[in-house]
Amino acid sequence: MKHARVMLDGKTFDATERDGRLLLADGRTVDFDGVTWLPPLAPTPRPRTILALGLNYADHAKELAFKAPEEPLVFVKGEGSLIGHRQLTVRPAGVTFMHYECELAVVIGKTARKVQRSDAYDFIAGYTVANDYAIRDYLENWYRPNLRVKNRDTCTPIGPFLIDAADIADPMALALQTTVNGKVTQQGNTKDMIFDVPFLVEYFSRFMTLQPGDLILTGTPDGVVDCQPGDVIVTEIDSVGALVNTIAAA
Repeated sequence: MKHARVMLDGKTFDATERDGRLLLADGRTVDFDGVTWLPPLAPTPRPRTILALGLNYADHAKELAFKAPEEPLVFVKGEGSLIGHRQLTVRPAGVTFMHYECELAVVIGKTARKVQRSDAYDFIAGYTVANDYAIRDYLENWYRPNLRVKNRDTCTPIGPFLIDAADIADPMALALQTTVNGKVTQQGNTKDMIFDVPFLVEYFSRFMTLQPGDLILTGTPDGVVDCQPGDVIVTEIDSVGALVNTIAAA
């Protein structure tokens, strides 16, 4: 099932996709264009943890002239960086290189601690698409992206839908694609991750407890290009969805 969260007439609704429209929790159906899209994540009683992978595709590491990591290269993001489908991401004035990152986002479904790799999928609620923008001007080093790179307001569109884990036959065999103004600029496949989804759930849960609603952003393949104000970016993953975002000037 495809789950969404949207705003309509100043109110927030849970919704599901039904025959190319949105079925709201109150029983109404509306067009995709008739709502404001929010991140497709249920509210949590605490800030959710967002764990993001850097250089998790060997081709992207090579593209950036870095050696592929021998263990997960991870940083933590704030929830305030998330925005929904069809929203605007701000490009700060004066920067010279800002690029998208099409990523499979894993949503944890139940408390996970010391999970075995073989059981990892039992702890996943579903999947969505993330576009984790980066500004290369602000990057201090490859190991530790600073706050201005990965924790800016509007820097991480996510959505449009959360797809139930049961509806994705193999999350490690999904094609990824990004277009900029309709031109294909990035292609890849989740099978090329250095550290796959079951490994990551096992790895993180060894030393920290993952809670329902927590996110793992699994990295991006090569093919990133500079994005300018007015550019329309579509990050798409087979069976998960196509996330639309537009760059705005500061």
